[in-house]
Amino acid sequence: MAGILDSVNKRTQLVGQNRLELLLFHLNREQYYGINVFKVREVLRCPEITPIPNAHPWLKGIAHIRGQTVSIIDMNLIINNEPMTDVENGFVIISEFNRSVQGFLVSSVDRIINMNWEDILPPPSGIGSDHYLTAITRFDEKLVEVLDVEKILDIIAPVSTECTIIPIQEQGDNKNNPILVVDDSSVARKQIKSAIEGLGYSCILVKNGREALDVLKKSAEETDLSKRISLVISDIEMPEMDGYTLTSAIRNHPQLKGLTVILHTSLSGVFNQSMIQRVGANAFIPKFNPDELGAAVQAAVNPSSSQGSH
Repeated sequence: MAGILDSVNKRTQLVGQNRLELLLFHLNREQYYGINVFKVREVLRCPEITPIPNAHPWLKGIAHIRGQTVSIIDMNLIINNEPMTDVENGFVIISEFNRSVQGFLVSSVDRIINMNWEDILPPPSGIGSDHYLTAITRFDEKLVEVLDVEKILDIIAPVSTECTIIPIQEQGDNKNNPILVVDDSSVARKQIKSAIEGLGYSCILVKNGREALDVLKKSAEETDLSKRISLVISDIEMPEMDGYTLTSAIRNHPQLKGLTVILHTSLSGVFNQSMIQRVGANAFIPKFNPDELGAAVQAAVNPSSSQGSH
């Protein structure tokens, strides 16, 4: 356990290799759950938690951690509809993503595993939309459920998707061409779609880099130029193919290599700027600020009119 707690913030060398590390944990049951290590700041023994009156029912309360007040979210209550038992002996996973810091209360932390994104699969389509999974995989012949923590956070503290930037009136040749949005989180896809459609652009939504590359290759073959993709907005961490690998594939494709690629990720606290440059992405934007995203989209689609966003 000490090895996990000491090293959880030092695992940053896997980007660009279509690999990730998952921190595995348990709730009240033996089922494995996982969260990307890049979203984890640290893991602590459960600190003293102060309840907050009239707070969201998923919030166990707040804790003071290293000079910061952190909301503590009861993960078992979300996933299994029952509060965490034996809280005093539990752990809190302090996570940082989407420009915020929060703690996830769990029963125990198991280990960190190194995985290939190709082995991380989307949830089965037959389970519907009323779940909190972003992916599944297997470890030690057991199922690992990778939780959609963005969806959980959006339910507790939803963010505005309204873009206040004034749409550019004189649009370039790419104005009517669709923008490809690539993200494994259903919440993130809806947020991005809402923000950029408010500026008058159309979207194509896909769930991972492999689906995106298929769409892009078909786009490159389109004889109708108005149907070709004008811009790619991609998450980094996704099942089957991550955003770095997708960007590299775009840059290595003779007909796609000129596409603008914006990497748009929840990893607001940790990212590798040199890797972003190495794979050839044009910009990096942490989630989720609709005005920042809208400005980047207008600048990419209409570079000669980018000042019109001010």
